[in-house]
Amino acid sequence: MRTVLVIDDNPAVATALDLLFGLRDIRVLTAQSPEQGLETLAREDVGLVLQDMNFTADTTSGQEGVTLFRAIRARHPDLPIILLTAWTHLDIAVDLAKAGAADYLAKPWDDQKLLASVENLLELGDSAREVNRLHEQRRRARRELDARYDLRGLVFASEPMTRVVELACHVARADVPVMILGPNGAGKEKIAEIVQANSSVAAGPFVTLNCGALPTELIEAELFGADAGAYTGANKMREGKFEAADGGTLFLDEIGNLPPAGQMKLLRVLETGRYERLGSNRERQVKVRVISATNADLAAMIRDGRFREDLYYRLNTIQIELPPLGERRDDVLPLARHFLADNPLGASKRLGEDAERALLAHAWPGNVRELRNTLQRAALLARGDAIAAADLGLPAASAASVAVAAAAHSGDEPDRAAIEAAIERAGGVLAQAAGELGLSRQALYRRLDRLGIKRD
Repeated sequence: MRTVLVIDDNPAVATALDLLFGLRDIRVLTAQSPEQGLETLAREDVGLVLQDMNFTADTTSGQEGVTLFRAIRARHPDLPIILLTAWTHLDIAVDLAKAGAADYLAKPWDDQKLLASVENLLELGDSAREVNRLHEQRRRARRELDARYDLRGLVFASEPMTRVVELACHVARADVPVMILGPNGAGKEKIAEIVQANSSVAAGPFVTLNCGALPTELIEAELFGADAGAYTGANKMREGKFEAADGGTLFLDEIGNLPPAGQMKLLRVLETGRYERLGSNRERQVKVRVISATNADLAAMIRDGRFREDLYYRLNTIQIELPPLGERRDDVLPLARHFLADNPLGASKRLGEDAERALLAHAWPGNVRELRNTLQRAALLARGDAIAAADLGLPAASAASVAVAAAAHSGDEPDRAAIEAAIERAGGVLAQAAGELGLSRQALYRRLDRLGIKRD
């Protein structure tokens, strides 16, 4: 149940507030001195404090209230505090508001204004606690993963990426092919490295081949090797990737670019472990785990006859889907700071607040690769210690997207424009919009009702 603590030496104040808040199902605890108030906070789960500014008879300076405020703030830095003050203490209350007080109201107070302030602060507190709970849950999951597995230095903090890494680590020990799906630049090779590092062949070689970076006529030679004279320009024997990866892992990126002849030979190797070099009739035996990756729509390619269905199912025993960076915002700033620290030009620089907001608001169509290049450029262009938004060279984001990004990152209250923009981006899926805003679904529903936004 939502709970507030009233610290005031006047019992009539506590009684009046108990009656007022009882109408809204808000539990009221009372304390008649600063000492009692601090003791109550130490043992009770309180969502908000309303405190007086004077407690000693014939004292009107407000200094007791200042001392109490600082004591509460020192012990409970995130707890919202509303000051109940006489008009003579208004200047002090304004100063405390600048120091972090959530609100200040003069006695006698306006019931509706007080109720609105308390309701909003309690709701914000619920949202902040939910966000903190989710963040702590992710940090705990990350610590457990770090303790159990070799994550190859992967930088991540988002829930979607945590699920991807958990799956990669879980299937690593199984001696079956793995297919990683995801857009270019999202980090598919890094996930393949994690699978290899935690597999039974971790001590073996990890060999990579980008099937989209080679001419079609050379892919088979790269995969299987070639004897001297096997094709024009083959002046000496060439070792293939399968031979190099024997006893380890072969990572085939952009597998959708493999030509039909290469697909047929790859299927045979996966089924039998046997192959021939180009220009040779001698079969060779290898033991290789194959991890493939693609951003192509293989199902459509199968329908068009451009990719073998039997090869697809052979490669796709385990499928890992890597979401784009734009769908895992919590990874953006940790990655950005990592790229800065890893850059000789950026190691001494930090991200300014406007730069962080710009990074969070950007859609990142180029994914992690785009983010890395952006930080490299910013480290070079920034003249001071702090990197500003202008140094990033990103296109100007809409005010709504910046507001949503800032609210989701800081836990601040999102306004109507931010909520509507998040719902539009989520295609009307409220659970997804709530996640982007850093709210629980129930908290989002309450805001929709309060702002008059239709749920459909």
